[in-house]
Amino acid sequence: MSLPKPLQDVVNALSRLPGIGPKTASRLAFFLWRAPQELSEELANALLALKAETTTCPRCFHLMAVGQAACEICLDATRQRELLCVVEEPLDVIAIERSGAYRGLYHVLQGVLSPIEGVAPQDLRIAELIQRIENEAVQEVILATNPSLEGEATAMYLQQRLQPLGVKVTRLARGLPVGGDLEYADPNTLLRALLGRQEMSSGEE
Repeated sequence: MSLPKPLQDVVNALSRLPGIGPKTASRLAFFLWRAPQELSEELANALLALKAETTTCPRCFHLMAVGQAACEICLDATRQRELLCVVEEPLDVIAIERSGAYRGLYHVLQGVLSPIEGVAPQDLRIAELIQRIENEAVQEVILATNPSLEGEATAMYLQQRLQPLGVKVTRLARGLPVGGDLEYADPNTLLRALLGRQEMSSGEE
């Protein structure tokens, strides 16, 4: 039995979200159909505002509200501006901030190198990272890409690109599980990884 087209359209749209399969999408669609009209309107308005009122920081590429000159972290004068933590996605910034162990600045790559998926260095914010290091008083760059195959490859590529700039390059300690994502790590694990970060060398395996 086929669903009415409006309901099927919602199921199809929800199924395109990461981590949501057809069954979960169907349950959510039926929940929204049964829910009060106000809930559907609130969700629709929130989604529209998400696209219209959220953008990326022109300096670090973390998320910020439209109309701001930069994100709140970049504008915070109390941050340690000599420290720059490089992460894959904005969610990683949020995870590290939850640990409370880091008070420097960030640089969001907006992805990782992945030849299989066609993601090359020019597709990431690597050129902007190098420009920041050349123009700002950065003393240490912490490579906080995820401990996955792509994350490790990205970290090694960045270490090679940054070494000639004369900046100290460190990597998060191995307290993070191999193949895990920063956004799912608990604050204590991230705290240990930050405190135990190690300097990267050209001969590191």
